[in-house]
Amino acid sequence: MGRLRLVLSASNEAAVIKNTVATLIFALAVGAMAVGAGRAEMAQQTLTEARVRSKLTEQGYTQVRGVKFNDGKWHAEAKSADGNHVDVHIDPGTGKVYPDQQVPKLSKHDVEAALKTRGYTDVHDVAFDDGVWKAKAANPAGNKVKLRVDAITGKVIGTD
Repeated sequence: MGRLRLVLSASNEAAVIKNTVATLIFALAVGAMAVGAGRAEMAQQTLTEARVRSKLTEQGYTQVRGVKFNDGKWHAEAKSADGNHVDVHIDPGTGKVYPDQQVPKLSKHDVEAALKTRGYTDVHDVAFDDGVWKAKAANPAGNKVKLRVDAITGKVIGTD
């Protein structure tokens, strides 16, 4: 009987190893597919230079030049619909255009209050620059971050 138990144990051990290996292979395959899907989704969400030019033209900008990606956003020079030369910044995820001459609807104090409401602490160095509010703060996890905030909605549109 002791031998039979040993044989069954060896058989069960082989089955457990086989199932474990199969489970690991399956998990790796699913993980690889998720990474591939994430990259494909990211590629679709990220604007290309051609798409940036197209978005600017769609919004009435002309003479678009100097398009480049820097500091996590697209930058360009263009002529606005009212004939003024402007520098613009484009969010690569949403495609929203932020002209540097935009007048913010929110005050510095509005931005500070909005960030604190969203769980940010130690909010400081709040300044309007390049069509967006910029601020430094500690995020809800306590990490120091630099934030870019939409000048109209108060929504955080980027972190560094």
